[in-house]
Amino acid sequence: MSEYAIELKNITKRFGTIVANDNVSMGVRKGEILALLGENGSGKTTLMNMISGIYYPDEGHIFLDGQEVKIASPKDALALGIGMVHQHFKLVDVLTATENIILGLPGKLNICEAEEKIRTICDKFGFIIDLKKKVYEMTVSEKQTVEIVKVLYRGANILILDEPTAVLTPQEAERLFLVMWRMRNDGKAVIIITHKMHEVKEVSDRVVVLRKGRYVGEMDTGDCDVQRMTDMMVGRSVSLNITRKTPVDPKPRIEVEHLTIRDDEGVVKIDDISFTANSGEILGIAGVSGCGQKELLEAIAGLQKHVDGEVRYIEDDGSKTDLLKMSAQKISEKGIALSFVPEDRLGMGLVANMNIAENMMIRSFRNGPIVEEAVERNKAEALRKLRRDLNPFTDRKSPRKLAETVVKDLNVVTPSITTPVKNLSGGNVQKILVGREIASKPKVLLTAYAVRGLDINSSYQIYELINKQKEEGTAVVYVGEDLDVLLELSDRILVLCGGKVSGIIDGPGADKNQVGLMMMSVEGGKDEN
Repeated sequence: MSEYAIELKNITKRFGTIVANDNVSMGVRKGEILALLGENGSGKTTLMNMISGIYYPDEGHIFLDGQEVKIASPKDALALGIGMVHQHFKLVDVLTATENIILGLPGKLNICEAEEKIRTICDKFGFIIDLKKKVYEMTVSEKQTVEIVKVLYRGANILILDEPTAVLTPQEAERLFLVMWRMRNDGKAVIIITHKMHEVKEVSDRVVVLRKGRYVGEMDTGDCDVQRMTDMMVGRSVSLNITRKTPVDPKPRIEVEHLTIRDDEGVVKIDDISFTANSGEILGIAGVSGCGQKELLEAIAGLQKHVDGEVRYIEDDGSKTDLLKMSAQKISEKGIALSFVPEDRLGMGLVANMNIAENMMIRSFRNGPIVEEAVERNKAEALRKLRRDLNPFTDRKSPRKLAETVVKDLNVVTPSITTPVKNLSGGNVQKILVGREIASKPKVLLTAYAVRGLDINSSYQIYELINKQKEEGTAVVYVGEDLDVLLELSDRILVLCGGKVSGIIDGPGADKNQVGLMMMSVEGGKDEN
């Protein structure tokens, strides 16, 4: 009998000329939580996708309890007791928790019997779930619970969790850790992929590190610190050295009063909020996923339709412009220095079929509806029009130079600046978008999940760039998922819950647990400027 629940030996996976995993050997024991660490493109998810049956290795062997197995599909993986919970959930919104958990199982299904079995699993591991609740009514934490219970219901003894706490509050993450420890104590093998080093220290027993597709080492979590793990991932010493400076002569730059935002179906996403963003400060926006952060930034950028209230841009001389009466194009044409790094980088921020240099050009080349159509819909005819209208008099040298600078300074992995952005990894696409917007030297910088999908080294680069913008007098509105970073970066933090402001607090000295509670409830919060 092997000491490992599952063991990989000399695993190699290629995609054309790209070697995603190169001769990787590792294993996870029964009753162990293993953290799998590595930068973007290090091969973590590819390796786990081979365990879960999504990919098949080109070379190497997989052993389960010491016996070699072939995993050619997710069905094979589940039959062997292996389940993976992906970062993007795979649930049917209109079905209940129970219906999602048993969906796809063979034979005649009995809802009552299924619910009884599910409750037994929930009681055993400490899950809290309303089995009759439909997915579209659930919080992110509840959806994740359904996904985990779904693989346990199918008999999984080896669980892979990809970025399990990415959008959870500290309290929700702690509850998940308790569940993971109970699964470990029950003898299950748990593998987590995460970029949050402090969580690795808190929840895991052992760490395995990949770099550029290769296994570079492992260590017991109790024997290492965050700095050592980070250095091992990157291959050199890296650290986040942000010296938070008190804003110098801050002046109101964005003024929001009684803002209410509805979606296309009339559902209120932001409910009567007021605040001010000042020059030379970082205003952090904290809240669980889907509580209105995205809609708030889009309203300021002129991209929301169903809006009530006032959003004003304040010039250095004190004159004010009502942004809600202007389109995004008009805001730009008026010369208002406002940059928006959207959550949907290829849907709104960049044109997927255009190369890096051409995407830099869009920031300065104004062509009205053609640019809008190309960026938002990526239609081939819009791209042809856009390229046609970039006539010989259009400045092409400056965008090319900017593209080269962004690629060099942010270590963008790309064959050249003429590579279409759709061919780049998500992390490299994000670097291009953030680099382009910061290079425009805005007076207001709106960032929605600026480091989503980035490894720790790249994230540190972006944090330092954002902090530098603040020091140069830019008003930064920062929406982020990592609450520890949000507390470290922000001068003030506006906390949202259910589209309402549950409080605005000073960043220095703020308590993470207090912020987490405010994210879950508006009780006791104060709406202050």
